[in-house]
Amino acid sequence: MPKQIRVLLFDLGGVLIELNELSTLLHLNGDEMPVNKLWSDWLSSPAARAFEMGISTKEQFADKYIEETNLPIKRNEFLNAFTQLPKGLYPDAHRLIERCRDRYFIACLSNTNTLHWQRLIHEMGIDGMFDQHFASHLTGKLKPDRESFEHVLQSLNCDPSAILFLDDNEMNVKAARSIGIIAYRTEGVQEAEKTLEKIGILTVS
Repeated sequence: MPKQIRVLLFDLGGVLIELNELSTLLHLNGDEMPVNKLWSDWLSSPAARAFEMGISTKEQFADKYIEETNLPIKRNEFLNAFTQLPKGLYPDAHRLIERCRDRYFIACLSNTNTLHWQRLIHEMGIDGMFDQHFASHLTGKLKPDRESFEHVLQSLNCDPSAILFLDDNEMNVKAARSIGIIAYRTEGVQEAEKTLEKIGILTVS
């Protein structure tokens, strides 16, 4: 691993934080909304983008998303379920971050929103895990948009090659690599830890 690495940049959901299935939370069966369609709709949803960029209210988001996807559900029921999408930190998430902290600046880059962020901060205690947070609803910038990564570079005042980024979404990994950030696709804490050990960021435990 290049010696110039000084920042470890983590995605949250799917890497450090386990997610519930939204279709399960909404009590939908495969006939009403296939899981793969639910997520493909999410990635292309104007309502989701606006909410996770901090542009719309939770009520506007819910109404528009339900309309976009034709979900058979009321606003409050949807919001209650959606708020529970983050299940909790994966086991050993704190331990992994602590293993990295002595030698590296630790930051997170996450597409998120005000409903989930409140839970991440108050219930899961991620506030103290990182030296800096890049949450999309606060920055107004979403992965995999180039501006999201450029904002990190400008904020940290460092070269792309000084950042190592871990994300569970291949589109985000490719976007990061396109501007020179060293990036790997990983799912869950164990895979993230093994990747960091393999490339020499961490010593094998």
